[in-house]
Amino acid sequence: MDRHQWNEKYAAQPILWAVDPNPFLAGEVGDRPPGRALDLGAGEGRTTLWLAARGWDVTAVDFSDVALDRGRQRVEAAGAPGTVGWVCADLVGYDPTGGPYDLVLFMFIHLEPAERRRLLRAAAATLAPGGIVLVAGYHTDQATRASGFRDPARLFTADAIAADLKGLRIERAERLEVGDDVDAIVRAVRD
Repeated sequence: MDRHQWNEKYAAQPILWAVDPNPFLAGEVGDRPPGRALDLGAGEGRTTLWLAARGWDVTAVDFSDVALDRGRQRVEAAGAPGTVGWVCADLVGYDPTGGPYDLVLFMFIHLEPAERRRLLRAAAATLAPGGIVLVAGYHTDQATRASGFRDPARLFTADAIAADLKGLRIERAERLEVGDDVDAIVRAVRD
């Protein structure tokens, strides 16, 4: 889908995604002290809000200005102690400079493999020592399921993501079944 289609999708209903962030996020960073985070594909800001509420300073990037406006309103209404910088940009050409970041999130972003690899490597290069990259998305096995995103060209395995993040220490790389969905989960750290 392009920017216009996503804007229409977001504008068609009051909130597109559940308010709570992906459960994977809380399990991976819930006890980590706040720092600077880069939320790629932030959408309506549910993950950004969760982080900002815990004191993180977040750069939230998405190409839907409708979603970003909604996210901005949610964060302001919550009075979150962290700060948020909202960036309207297409991730295909986005240059994630502005680090160092303590956390980079790549949650359910399904780009073409070469685009994904470029963005992940560029984002990983912005990590501070000890910083982590968290990736969660539909596994290639999702293509045979009835629900979720099923474009096999844009799905991935945890091993493919780990290969995209050469130079980082891979702490977790696994296939995870969540209800009817099959996800690939990766946590990588800059030493």
